[in-house]
Amino acid sequence: MRIHSLSISMLAFVAVSAYAHAPPLLPEKEVAVLADELSGETAKRNLEGLARLHRQRGSQGFHAAATLIVERARAYGLSNAEILQFPADGATMYGTQRSRQGWDAQDGELIELRPEGAVKIASYAASPVALAEDSESGDVVAELVDVGTGAAESDYAGKDVRGKLVLAGAQPGSVQDIAVGKFGAAGIVSYAQNQKTAWSGDNDNQVRWGHLESFSPNKTFAFMVSLRTARALQLRLRSGESIRLHAAVKAGQHPSAYDVVTATIPGADPRLKDAEIAFSCHLDHQRPGANDNASGCVTILEVARTLQTLIASGALPRPARTIRFIWPPEVEGTVTLLNARPEFASRIKAVVHMDMVGGGPETKAVFHITRGPASLPSFVHDVAWAFANWLNEESYDFAATGVAGYPMVAPEGGKEPLRAAYSSFTMGSDHDVYQDSSFGIPAIYMNDWPDRYIHTNLDTAANIDPTKLKRAAFIGAASGYFLAKFSSRDVEATQRAVALGGLFRSVTAMERHTASAPTDEFEQAVRASVGAFLAGHSVAAQPKSSGTSGDGAVVFARTKEPRGPLVVFGYDYFENRAKAAGLATPKLLSFEGEWGAGEEYAYEALNFADGRRSARQIADELSAEYGSVPLELVVEYLQALAKTGLLH
Repeated sequence: MRIHSLSISMLAFVAVSAYAHAPPLLPEKEVAVLADELSGETAKRNLEGLARLHRQRGSQGFHAAATLIVERARAYGLSNAEILQFPADGATMYGTQRSRQGWDAQDGELIELRPEGAVKIASYAASPVALAEDSESGDVVAELVDVGTGAAESDYAGKDVRGKLVLAGAQPGSVQDIAVGKFGAAGIVSYAQNQKTAWSGDNDNQVRWGHLESFSPNKTFAFMVSLRTARALQLRLRSGESIRLHAAVKAGQHPSAYDVVTATIPGADPRLKDAEIAFSCHLDHQRPGANDNASGCVTILEVARTLQTLIASGALPRPARTIRFIWPPEVEGTVTLLNARPEFASRIKAVVHMDMVGGGPETKAVFHITRGPASLPSFVHDVAWAFANWLNEESYDFAATGVAGYPMVAPEGGKEPLRAAYSSFTMGSDHDVYQDSSFGIPAIYMNDWPDRYIHTNLDTAANIDPTKLKRAAFIGAASGYFLAKFSSRDVEATQRAVALGGLFRSVTAMERHTASAPTDEFEQAVRASVGAFLAGHSVAAQPKSSGTSGDGAVVFARTKEPRGPLVVFGYDYFENRAKAAGLATPKLLSFEGEWGAGEEYAYEALNFADGRRSARQIADELSAEYGSVPLELVVEYLQALAKTGLLH
């Protein structure tokens, strides 16, 4: 039933009134020293250094970025600052991740050969995003053929592309096996328009990041061009003009290593210092990759600098638990670290993950404090929201009146209110790995969305707001520090934060017409997680008996190995094993629900397979979280997982 008596606006009033401008959870003197020491300008100067580097996994650019981070960490006085290295050879498995080889490019140019002279269309040296990731070397002079989207065999009907370059609207990885592998094309020119937002198409001169498939046998190269360039080429081709291009590439995959930078602030309590609160980001991206994700990397670096400075000076007491900072390649680096160094997975009790946290007004960003999945109830998300909610009010008061106790405004930054949103769980970054059931580590996910420049050549440092960096750093630092020093004295205040978070979750559930019973169970588990955190273990919601028969009554349990989510970058663990077993693709993977799609349903279905829930109960949990899903689709998927050895 939809609530009419408690509107969203009323809920917001209750939420912001709960703290009445007094900082939540931490003593005001600790909040004050954090607010004073955190510097958006220091973070942005570090960001400008990272944004100069083309930071692809296993590349020279990534290693240069890792070196920059570890040198800063050591200069700031952090302990155990080092670069861990793990083989990235294309064969080594880390849980569900097949390691990808490193990829480096030296040069790449796409030139049109005209009677009046050559015209450069794309240049890796000028803008590295112009060359698709995982391109291989080649030197080709060939005609250009428009194949539309280029991802289906029907796109090539009546067209001779052998030895030619294809102009395609799909991502290069979706084109290469058909265009190159089946029809013999020499290379790809793509204008793929990924990451759709309301602003997509407004600037048709953006060049978007492209990828080839890391493990495809059909090695090739691909150039990325803007929509404007592609339309001009298409117009000329439709008029019957022949377009001759020279594509020259020096690039390729090679055995390398995953670099993972890590450093710590050691805990003070001999009984608790082996328990860790981690700060995470992802260091890899194309140049410039400023908001995605140099912003997250430099913000946790600024948190590290600030906490180390304040703890070393005595302005903040050293927390009981150790605080760890991690800068890996996105997703695959985290899967690698937690599998190759299992002690990390056992020590980390909660994570503050930042991926895109610096977007200024020009990016059109909305800042999110994202809740965890329903499969992993935890109070840590409410801790982050308590600080964000308080900062929303402080920053709004300052923007509206010019007066606030803690406006958190950087001298070189904006003065707009923060307006952070407490959002339902969404996927797409390393928080998926930590919160996967094989690790079960709750992760606070701080992120901007939308961002109209994501994955383009215009994701530059100029669009990053130092005030936003400072505010994101405060929410992260306050949350992580609070969790690191958490004790029985903090339980009462934390339960108030949980109650406030529960109001937001309840309204979301009722707006979606979700039944109340699963929500009640979830809220009980969130409250129980406070005591569980003190005791050093996690608590999951306990399902009720399903009372069903047939396939819906079957109970599934995840196997201990492999560990990690099933879909990781460049490799789909389940797809590869299902193909080897001759299984058809389960329909759940393409299912579109009311608030979620196949990826979310599949992720949570595996997480809920805990040896206690039946298939019916798992379907009910998925329906509450993402919208109604047919039981038979859930059963089919769970049975497929069992046939590939992932469930028993």
